[in-house]
Amino acid sequence: IGVDFALKVLNWDENTIIRLQLWDIAGQERFGSMTRIYFKDAVGAFICCDVSRPRTFEAVTNWKRDLDSKVTLADGSNIPCILLANKCDLPKEEPFLNASFIDKYCQENGFIGWYFTSAKENINVEESASFLVSEV
Repeated sequence: IGVDFALKVLNWDENTIIRLQLWDIAGQERFGSMTRIYFKDAVGAFICCDVSRPRTFEAVTNWKRDLDSKVTLADGSNIPCILLANKCDLPKEEPFLNASFIDKYCQENGFIGWYFTSAKENINVEESASFLVSEV
């Protein structure tokens, strides 16, 4: 309920194929009590916001805090997490997110990086996945 699952295959090099299990918990706060189950054994994460809906960015901090409180690496450190500012393909009259703001936000909140993305147009999907894998 409220979760989608996908597999992303990366051809890392000529000898290595990486299969990422992606769990989309759809940003629905009503499932917040179940996130520990979804986060179990994760070694990296993406947190997404919709560049056309400022309210989704407001929830990013809460999702990052929830992630950091419920899953860590074996050494106790936080798992690598990338912020994805999705739907960058949509026309924007007045963009509420700009690169310098996101850079500062990510640095202050423990993200290892961020990307403007479009799932629809396949913009920065491969790049962000490859970056996360390189940090795991």
